[in-house]
Order: sequence, then C-alpha cells, then structure tokens
Amino acid sequence: MKRSKPSSATGRKRKKEQEETRAKYRDMSAASCLLTEDQFLCSICLDVFTDPVTIPCGHNFCKACISEYWDIDVPSQCPNCKEVFNIKPELRVNTFISEMAAQFRQSAQQKASSSSSEQHVVKPGEVPCDACTGTRLKALKSCLVCLESYCETHLEPHLTRAGLKKHQLIDPEENLESRMCVKHDKLLELFCKTDQVCVCMLCTVSDHKTHDVVPLKEGCEGKKAELGKTEAEIQQLIQKRRLKIQEMNRSVELSKEGADREVADGVQVFTALKESVERSQAELMDTIKEKQRETEEQAEGFIKELEQEISKLKKRSSEVEQLSRSEDQLHLLQSFTSLNAAPPTKNWTEVRVRPPSYEGTVRRAVTQLEETLRKQTKKLLELKRVQQSEVEVTLDPDTAHPALILSDDGKQVKLGDVKKNLPDNPERFDLCACVLAKQSFSSGRCYYEVQVKGKTKWDLGVARESINRKGKIPASPQKGYWLIVLRNENEYQAFAVPPVRLSLKSQPEKVGVFVDYEEGLVSFYDVDAAALIYSFTGCCFKEKLYPFFSPCPNYGGKNSAPLIISPVNQTE
Repeated sequence: MKRSKPSSATGRKRKKEQEETRAKYRDMSAASCLLTEDQFLCSICLDVFTDPVTIPCGHNFCKACISEYWDIDVPSQCPNCKEVFNIKPELRVNTFISEMAAQFRQSAQQKASSSSSEQHVVKPGEVPCDACTGTRLKALKSCLVCLESYCETHLEPHLTRAGLKKHQLIDPEENLESRMCVKHDKLLELFCKTDQVCVCMLCTVSDHKTHDVVPLKEGCEGKKAELGKTEAEIQQLIQKRRLKIQEMNRSVELSKEGADREVADGVQVFTALKESVERSQAELMDTIKEKQRETEEQAEGFIKELEQEISKLKKRSSEVEQLSRSEDQLHLLQSFTSLNAAPPTKNWTEVRVRPPSYEGTVRRAVTQLEETLRKQTKKLLELKRVQQSEVEVTLDPDTAHPALILSDDGKQVKLGDVKKNLPDNPERFDLCACVLAKQSFSSGRCYYEVQVKGKTKWDLGVARESINRKGKIPASPQKGYWLIVLRNENEYQAFAVPPVRLSLKSQPEKVGVFVDYEEGLVSFYDVDAAALIYSFTGCCFKEKLYPFFSPCPNYGGKNSAPLIISPVNQTE
C-alpha cells in the first residue's frame, strides 16, 4: 500500500524534534566537560577508560582490565562492590561511555598541549618527561614505583589520585633503572651495613640473610653524620691553609720591612760618599732587591699552590654539603664513598717562607771604602746589636712623684701644675719629679728607647732598687744612679764623679739606653744619628736595676713636652 506524504505541519514538528535532540546531545557533550577526571578512570588501571564495558552490577572498567582480572580471579566478581556472578558476563563495549572518555582524553591532551608552552622544554642535561609525546618537557619529579619521570602536567595524577599519592616521588632522575635490584628486579629500599650496599627486600632472604640491614633512611642518617665529620675536617684543612697564607704574607711583609730598613741604612751610609761610593750603593740595592724578589717569588708559588688546594677543598665542601642536604637517599649512599674522604693535599706543616738575612751586607759592601765610612758603619752596626736586646718598659705609678702625669698606657710622663694627694708609700719619690719603671732586670742585657724631642731639660738612665727616694737626691753611681741629663737646652752631662760634660754634634731626639748587667755597662745612644753618647763602664751591679725617668720642671711651658717610651725600630 502506498504511503501518504506527510503534511507540512507534521514535517515541521519532526524537524523541531530533531533539533531539540541535537541540542540535548550538545548540552550533554558540554556537561561532559564538567565531569570530574575520576569519573572517566578505570579503578583497575587508574587511567582513562579504553574500550569501557559495563558489567551487570553497573560498574565500568576497561575491557582488557576486567578480562585479565577475571582470568586470575574465580569466581568472577566486581572489583568494586564484590558482587559475584555465577555465569561470567558477556562483555560489550559501552559506546556512550567510550565516546565520553574519548572526548575527555582529547580535552586533557589539548589542555596539556596549551600548558606546555608555559612549561620548560627539556634542555641538554635535564631529565625529560617520559609521558610527553611530541615535544618533551622538563620533568619535575620521578616516581620510584612507576619508574618514570613526569612534567608538571603529567605529574598531576600523582598529586591528586588516592592510589598514586602513595607512590614515592624524588627529584628528577634519568636512570631510574639503577634504583632497581639487578638480581630480583625489585626496588632498592634497604641498606646492608655489613656490605655497605643498597639491597631489595628479596636480597634480605638470600645473599644478605644474616647481614645487618636497615631502611635507607636510617642508613642515610648514619652516612650524613659521617659526611658532617668530613665537612668539618675539610673546613679545618681550609682554615689551616688560610692561616698558612696569612703566615706567609706576614713573612713577606717582615722581609719587605727588613729590606726597606736595610735600604735606608745603605742610603745613610753611602750618600756622603763620592762617585765610587754611589757604585757600591747601587750594588747593595740590587743585592737586597734580588733577595726580596726571590722571597716574594717563593711565597707567591706557595700561596698559589695553597689557593689551588683551597679551591679543590671548597669544591669538595660544596659537593659534600649538597650531598648532605639531598633527600635522595639512594644517591647519597651511592655517592658517599667517593665524597667522604678529603681530596689529597700537601702537608704544609714544615713549609716556611724565610726572609733572607741581610747580616753583613752593608759591611761587606763598604770594606774597601774610606776610613770615615768604616767608622760610620761601625756605629750603625753597634746600635743594631744593642737594639736586639729590646725589653718592654712601662712606668710605675706607685713610684711617681705626685705632680707627675702618666699616660694610661704607662708610656708617657710629664710634670703637671698640681700636686696630687697620693699615699706616701716607701717606693714613691716625694721631692724630685722622678718615676721608675715597673720592670726590673738583674741579669743579661736590656735596651729601650725614650723620645726627648721638644724638651729643654731631662734626666734618663737606670737606678738600683735600694736608692733613697725621699728628699733631695744626689745622683751618682756611688748612690745607685747611672744617668745622663740635659741642662740649659744644649748642655749634656753624665752624672759621674766628677760630672762629665758631653760634646754632641746634634741634639738627640730619641735616646737609647743599653745595659749589660754582667759586663757592668750602661750606654746611651743618639738613635737617629746611630752614635754613642756616653758609657758607664766597670760598674758592679748587685741589685735589681730599674729604668729611671725625670721630665724636669716645665719652665713656663718651654719644657712641657713629655718623655715618651718608644717602640724600637729594630733592623735585622
């Protein structure tokens, strides 16, 4: 029978129904984008459905996953609700869920593709993501369970899914197979303290059955403690070498100071001579500078070697520190042996930079010069000799006359305008403006220097311990005083019996005092002129001797400058 043609009204109605159906599916497609990722995951493989099937209880699985599950699990049951099926269900792909899963997978890939531009493309030396297809991105973490590395996008399931959250993540590691036991293909998660190797669980029941085996964490803690000791030892080695560099730099400084002083002495000796003397002077300078150059070159070589060792030690220190902070337990244990020991270094204990000796350099250079030069050299060498006997000297306030003003460091003294109210102890001078030093000497040699610049009157020397310190003092060797004095601005005397008037070519600005106790000698020197002023000889000392100082009255401010105990500028 021939079918009648539908009316136009019926056609319009059917077209409207078709449009409504298509809109409904579009809405469902859009809604699928709002579904959560877990709704498209197979609970067996924890991945997006592949060929999804629905079993009688209503749960969905990948066809291959549920088939393999039922192959090993008899009778057949649902992995989720545990419902048992007496007859194994026939599996057919659920096309609707399959399409939804495909759309979800495509959406996820587009999302990963769009976010890849914001992530770092892997560079040489970096660990690539194993899950990326096409352009591979830099991995952020590696999974010790999956034995794969993941970029930010592909790492997300390990951070969100309950099953994957239990996996152990570490910093990106390219060779994850090295973390597996080559014998049992199991994860290396234990440390054998007996053999000092990392092992798996199966190793503990075979080759390492009777050994002392601990978790990796415990093994790492012990090794980190040893690394801490190694780090301390390396730092100590670095510090020793830095101190050695300081010592060598100081040796170079002392050598240079000695060279500078020797140059100055040479200039003093040779400037007064004529053309022949200038040639000798040039030779002396060359000799001194050559020795100094050799000393500096030797020190520079040692310092360069020390700095190289410090560089190596710093590098090792950095490696040890980095290893100590590593959370990668396996990497720490495997790298421990090579980093635990400090790199080989030189024993610097006996290495020294010894400043060259200039002893006799000037003397040998001037042996053939005129007699005047010989005498000048002799005076200079004599002062050098006595300067080697320098001693520490500070003023004793318990002996100072009440009108004297002493500096806080005990190195200066001058006469004040007011007499202080101080205890009149037996050691204190009560009439003469004098003061003794705290230090005494009863054997050997001693030498110290006193600046007298700007003064018009002063007394200097030594006194024995039993001197009279009260009332007027008659100063002489018989009374226990060995002094030289300045009177009336340019009148120098030695307080002997009778007093000896001293004729000096120039006014001393610094006076050196030298005592040889056993020799019975007290000598005074003009330090700047390197000239002997006067010597008391043939003395017989039986008591302690003390340095003696008197700045004398101010005379209206003309003599207000202090006496100053100065450091000795020795020349080796």
